[in-house]
Amino acid sequence: MPTVHSAPDLHRLPIIVNRRGISLAEGVRAGLSVAVMSAAAEYLQFPPLLEAALAALLTCLCDPGGPIRRRVPVLLSFIVIAVAVNAGLGLLLGRSPPAAVVIGVFGLFCASFARIYGPVPQQLGTLLSVVQILALDHAIPDLKHAAMRSAAFIGGGLWATLLTMVIWRIYPYLPARRAVAEAYHRLSDLISDLHALVQTPAVTDAAWEAHARIHRRAVREAIEAARIIVLDTLRGRGGVSNRAAQSLIRLETADQIFGALIAFSDLLEHGTGKQRAGVAPILRRTRPLLLILGRAILTDDPDVHRRIDRSIDAIVAAAAKLPPDAPLRAVVGQITERLRIAHTLAVPANFNPGVDAAGRPIPLWQRITHPVRDNLSWQSPALRHALRCAVTAAIPLAITMIWFMPYDHWMTITVVVTMQPYFSLTYTRAIERVGGTVAGGLVAAVVGLVCTTPLSIAAAMLPLAVAAQAIRAVSYGLYMMVLTPLVVLLVETGAPGANEWRIAFARVALTTIGGIIAVAANFLLWPHREPALVAAEVRRAIAAHGVYAEAAFAVLLQQPLADRSASRRAAGIASNTLEALITRALLQPGRGKPDRLEAAMVIDAALRRCAGRLTALQLDPALADQSAQALRAWRDWIIDALRGLASGQHALKPRPTGLEADTLQRIARQIELIAGAMERLED
Repeated sequence: MPTVHSAPDLHRLPIIVNRRGISLAEGVRAGLSVAVMSAAAEYLQFPPLLEAALAALLTCLCDPGGPIRRRVPVLLSFIVIAVAVNAGLGLLLGRSPPAAVVIGVFGLFCASFARIYGPVPQQLGTLLSVVQILALDHAIPDLKHAAMRSAAFIGGGLWATLLTMVIWRIYPYLPARRAVAEAYHRLSDLISDLHALVQTPAVTDAAWEAHARIHRRAVREAIEAARIIVLDTLRGRGGVSNRAAQSLIRLETADQIFGALIAFSDLLEHGTGKQRAGVAPILRRTRPLLLILGRAILTDDPDVHRRIDRSIDAIVAAAAKLPPDAPLRAVVGQITERLRIAHTLAVPANFNPGVDAAGRPIPLWQRITHPVRDNLSWQSPALRHALRCAVTAAIPLAITMIWFMPYDHWMTITVVVTMQPYFSLTYTRAIERVGGTVAGGLVAAVVGLVCTTPLSIAAAMLPLAVAAQAIRAVSYGLYMMVLTPLVVLLVETGAPGANEWRIAFARVALTTIGGIIAVAANFLLWPHREPALVAAEVRRAIAAHGVYAEAAFAVLLQQPLADRSASRRAAGIASNTLEALITRALLQPGRGKPDRLEAAMVIDAALRRCAGRLTALQLDPALADQSAQALRAWRDWIIDALRGLASGQHALKPRPTGLEADTLQRIARQIELIAGAMERLED
């Protein structure tokens, strides 16, 4: 019997393992960056090259990926800022330690606040925080030493940047293609689970709810993540980039296939056993087709084109066996047409999205000042997070000034890189970092027993650096497990004669203390109380589904209105946002009344079902011959009910009479369920 996936446990920690995130090229580049500099330092007996090795490692971590023309400016900016911070704080520390700490704490605030500009500046800010902490660990006595240290850092950073241009020069579109392929893989997972459901004799409502919650959320997240990467690539390469434009069209096609699959699953949920058996062969063929299509997007393999054509033709032939007027057949027709578009497409001329409504680039000053202005409010999680990081890091920084230890910077670094705007994310990051560091410390000790000479230690850094950078996007915990022995060996290279067990124990102990401090500070200092925000997020999700309902009825009534695809996408994003908030709220200590969170989960499930019925609305044959007046009455009732619930009104008007279509009745029942849950949520 096919296995039906169970619903995800929202209490579970959001620890992610992405097996498709392995990047051997990234690992080789990092390995060459670090190992070559470390080996040169040992061979030439020139310790400043160890600073270059550290700079090379940090520069590799700073690389955002994507086209060369967008990556190199980020890497060069990091090198310039890091050199200035490193030299400035080091010199100031030797003359006035209190002033250095104050400026360093302010710098940590700015680096943490950089997240308001997006993921790339956030990553840049995190690494600059590490640079600031390391700069405050050792004073620079004079300008001569500062110049030598800066030259070594610049050399290491430029070495890593050069490897970036050499190793990845011919793959500027790979991140976009990989992201689009991931969206098709997620669609394949959705169809695989749907195929298992239709082959199961008795499927409960909970199983259908699990299908919607797991796979619709995963597909929507993959599509939105790919959209950011593809648009970024397209803008970076300019209007002549046909390959990036193809990625965007294929991504839009995936979004449309997703919408059709939502309607498909909803029709199957309420269909007969005969109908489910009739579409099982179609689902069985569609799943591998999407996998092959995703592989073709990545590899451009010409040998798969005939196989894709044959698979689409086979699906069309299987759909022809369905009744001519069956809604399921119409949905299959939509899916196959989108599959043909994704397979063979033509790029429109002058296809290049603008950055604002008029197509004009936004001025640089506005791009800098507007996010700051929008987040200069105590309601901003980014502002509170930056203040929390600065205040919390000030404590271990001050301790290191009084009781200096060789490796105490690891505690401060752990505090800064572990702390996140939300408690659940900080808690998860702390567990992964501490667990990975403990495992990595044991690995470092074993490697230290085997590699007993400086050159053998430098040689061991190559595979460790390759492995660490290659799996960085797979799992944070695994990444820390491999990074820890690399850092331990790098420290031992700079301090000959140091005991590996002592270094590993110090790293484990200080990382654990830093993780505890980060979790405690996130809970105590201006916390973002997730349970208190659930009700407002529920209302926003209901409002988004109300907009989608209005667009769906406009299509049914053949009335011009806003794009239905855009409103469907907004409703899906709203559901994903709500589920993420519920997950964080469930992990929040002292989360208040559990009934409210349970009510929010009920509403989330009901909204998923409403979205499915709205997507399938125009495919219901029972509605085809109904009068426009009766349909408008139901439209007004559904839209008014959702708007009222979104505004806090729990009382619903009686359902319209005279039209007993099952589709509309099911939507009404879900809305009434939401109304009852809203009373518990806001009690």
